[in-house]
Amino acid sequence: MASVDFRTHVDLACKAAEEFVNIYYDTMDKRRRVLSKLYLDKATLVWNGNAVSGQEALMEFFDLLPSSEFQVNVLDCQPVHDQATQGQTTVLVVTCGTVNFDGNRPRYFNQNFLLTAQVSPDNTVWKIASDCFRFQASLN
Repeated sequence: MASVDFRTHVDLACKAAEEFVNIYYDTMDKRRRVLSKLYLDKATLVWNGNAVSGQEALMEFFDLLPSSEFQVNVLDCQPVHDQATQGQTTVLVVTCGTVNFDGNRPRYFNQNFLLTAQVSPDNTVWKIASDCFRFQASLN
């Protein structure tokens, strides 16, 4: 019985992760001014070792980035055990791919999101609690 429940949690996490990733990168590339709304009020971002915290600081940070075209090549996810999150429904999402900033050469990136479910009677909205972005070795 427990393995069926775990399988269900994994399936739900994968569905949420796929939907989230599509929304996140589309928003990053086309509607960046509203990107910070995908984050919790006190969310943290570590971008290539530079830490940013809170929606206002995130909005300012994203405004400074040049235009982008993200291509996600790998998506993986897993539910985070309730004991580690004090019962809050949480999903770890890992993406890898390429990004082209301002028409420059594409660069490999790796990004990890910790998403948390914000549940209301009408729906569930996934918000970013933590985000870690890192450029990888450049393309040849």
